[in-house]
Amino acid sequence: MISHMLYSRFMTKSRNPKLTTPHHQVAIIGGGTGGLALAHGLVRNGIDVAVYERDRTRSAGLYGYRVGISPDGSRALFGLLPADLYATFVATAARQTKSLSFLDEKLRVLLSVGEADGLKTGGDDPIESEKSVSRMTLRQVLLTGLEEVVQFEKTFSRYQVRPDNKVEAFFEDGTSVVADVLVGADGSNSRVRGQLLPCAQLSDTGIVGVTGKVALTDEVKSLLTPELWNGVALIFAARGYSLVSHTMEFKWNEHGPKKGIGRTEAELIKKWPGLLFDNTSDYFMWGFAGSKKRLPVDVMPMRGADLIELVLGLTPQWHPHLHRLFELADPSATFPLSVRTAAPVAPWPTGPVTLIGDSIHTMTPGRGVGANTALLDALLLHYQLVEACEGRVSAARRGRGL
Repeated sequence: MISHMLYSRFMTKSRNPKLTTPHHQVAIIGGGTGGLALAHGLVRNGIDVAVYERDRTRSAGLYGYRVGISPDGSRALFGLLPADLYATFVATAARQTKSLSFLDEKLRVLLSVGEADGLKTGGDDPIESEKSVSRMTLRQVLLTGLEEVVQFEKTFSRYQVRPDNKVEAFFEDGTSVVADVLVGADGSNSRVRGQLLPCAQLSDTGIVGVTGKVALTDEVKSLLTPELWNGVALIFAARGYSLVSHTMEFKWNEHGPKKGIGRTEAELIKKWPGLLFDNTSDYFMWGFAGSKKRLPVDVMPMRGADLIELVLGLTPQWHPHLHRLFELADPSATFPLSVRTAAPVAPWPTGPVTLIGDSIHTMTPGRGVGANTALLDALLLHYQLVEACEGRVSAARRGRGL
């Protein structure tokens, strides 16, 4: 929550020569989707910002598969990113989803909705369209242009609000930084939230998942029904087990051109700085989920081949094509997920510390709006900070938080 009291500090943009630690107008803890997007918007408006990320390098943290970006998320990115970087974001998206289908474990179609049935995808509109993007590639796009802003291997420990109402953030390496505003963008296990709002807790839904990634080979393509190939598919089975799937087909690969965007990874990197880590190979992803009460073991410590074997053992009556898709999953890219959600909290007092994204409202993946909400948070906070910096905070909003 950012109050009008920050206005005078932003307007002066002064630096206290007595400070023995670095001083920024805004310090962001966490280099995820929301934190990096916010940093871009602030940099574009000349606001001194630094991002502190616990990963060791920009190549770390490259985990996860698809993330769906809605028109709301695209509008937020369009408002925060430089035009050329937004164009890169659009160009690196996979082909658009054509349908939303519901099936049973025998792959019998219960309901399938496409554009002809009113499913709105936005077509080729670069902003007002649904997009499927790689989490890895999106992270690299968002890191581009922030080389002097993001500091890696900085694990946040705690913060302290000083008598001058500035906030000092401390890190596990013994260093600290002073800022006018501290933004917690450090995810579901946010340490910033833990100190600011110790009453804010995450609720365990009792659901755990296993996610697998399968290279889109000719064999895999032969296993995919039109519903599995064309879009998002949700499978509902006995004992409360379920599966979500999506086919990610990108516009190029390492073997040659696809739809006119680059011929090799090297050419892509040369044209679009920042895409240093390729995740453009086509794949099929599946996410199995079930209640902890119905699972024979604790899933969270398991990894790789053991997880695949677990899913196979829980689905003996499922369609053979699904079994084969489980078997073909890359063990190194198969991981468990405990589904949690944030409990609502009341508005908290205005101050120099705030939270965005999963650090304050972790959501289940069911509605696919977590990343989009983080981007909207970033856009709104960006507007508030720019207004404060430029002295455009209205009298009606003085002393109020976001």
